[in-house]
Order: sequence, then C-alpha cells, then structure tokens
Amino acid sequence: MPFYEKGPVRIHYQEFGSGFPLLVIPGGGLSSSIAGLLRGGPFNVVEEFKGEYRVIVADLRNAPGGQSTGPLEVDRPWDSYTDDQVGLMDHLGIDKFMVMGFCIGGPLVWNVLERAPNRVVAAVLSQPSGWRPEMPTMNYDNNMKEWGPGLVKRRPEITMEMVDKFLTKMYKNVDFVFTVSRDFVRKCQTPVLIMPDDIPAHPYAVAMEAAMLAPKAEVTMFPWKEPPQRIPLAVRQVRSFLRAHRPAAS
Repeated sequence: MPFYEKGPVRIHYQEFGSGFPLLVIPGGGLSSSIAGLLRGGPFNVVEEFKGEYRVIVADLRNAPGGQSTGPLEVDRPWDSYTDDQVGLMDHLGIDKFMVMGFCIGGPLVWNVLERAPNRVVAAVLSQPSGWRPEMPTMNYDNNMKEWGPGLVKRRPEITMEMVDKFLTKMYKNVDFVFTVSRDFVRKCQTPVLIMPDDIPAHPYAVAMEAAMLAPKAEVTMFPWKEPPQRIPLAVRQVRSFLRAHRPAAS
C-alpha cells in the first residue's frame, strides 16, 4: 500500500486507472477514507472515471478506519488537510490536476483552489458541507461526541482539550463554506461544478450561494439523487464538465 510521508505525517493513498490526474476527496466528514468512498454512494466515482482519468484518493489525516496519521494541528485544521492533499500531488510529481470533493471535500476543494489556483484546472463539489445558521454548532457537536473521543482513545498524546481547540477553529466563528471567504469565491477563476444536496450537513443554500458567486460555476439539476434514476444523468454532466476542461494534450 503506498504512503506519502513528510515529517511526522504519513498519508495512505491509492491510484486507479490512467489519464489526466483527478484527485478525489471522499465524504464522511473527519472520517473521510478510501474505504468509505469505495463502499459509499451516491455513485461509484472510481468505476465511473478510472477509464479516463488517473484517479487518486487518500485517507484523511487521522480518520478512523483510515491509515493516514499525523499531528492534530489545532491552529490550522483545514490547512493541515490541504497540506496533505497538495503535498501528495507534489510527491506524485503532478503539477496540473482536477479535483472532486464529496461532503467535507467541498470545503477542502475551496481550500485547495485558494492554495493552488494555477494547478487545479477544474473542480467538482458534490453534496458540499457548509454552515447552517439554524444549526451553527452541529459539526462541532457531532465531532466532539464521536470523532474526538475515538481519536483520543487511539492516540493518547492527543487530549480532548486539543480536540476542542481543533474543532472550534474548524467549525466555530466561521460561516459559508468554512474555509474561504465569499470574496475569494467571487474572484475564483477556476471552473467549478456544484452538485447541491439539502440535508443538515450539506445545506442547499450555501451550495447555491457559492454557485451564484463563483464566476465560472455550473450547477447540476436538483434534486439529482432522487429518484435514483436521475443519478446517471448527473454523472453524465460531471463527465461532460471534466472533459470540457481537461487539457487538450492529456
């Protein structure tokens, strides 16, 4: 199993297929993992795209059920994950790439776009996470209840006080997409395709606000997961979007 290592960080990743690089960030919140992506829905991204793309997937740092490990950087939670994702591309010798993020992958895609705007040629945000004003502490509360205690049990050098600081920085006193400002999205020149959802963790309003702000945004139909017969049509739109922005030489 391949690993990318940098200092105390060890990131487990896998590659599928060949072609232009497509970094996929699995959903599942802080439990985002390769295994979760491979067994989860709403569509099998690896099977759908490995025939045309070099699909690269990694376990999120410290995700339960994953094999990626590293420090809990309490002052820069989102950026620490983005370090791992951009660092993995560097490790693989990849300059230009596409990125597709599910759930927590939505905020992380925006962070990658801010960090490496000249390297990402197109991005897809599927069921992106975001801030919901009527449930402002939902993400903090859920992770303090489940993810945090599990991490502390596995890693005795990490305390719940550290987890509290990490999650506070990550999810409190921030709104919108958690990672970047509306001003950044408004100025972002990378083509993005947004696939909205509407459950508590994936607010429709935030997805659509980002789509309205981003000058090169497109949006799938909504709802696109129900009835299930609509999913292939949405996947077809993703495929067309990626092909339209894939560099001609690839």
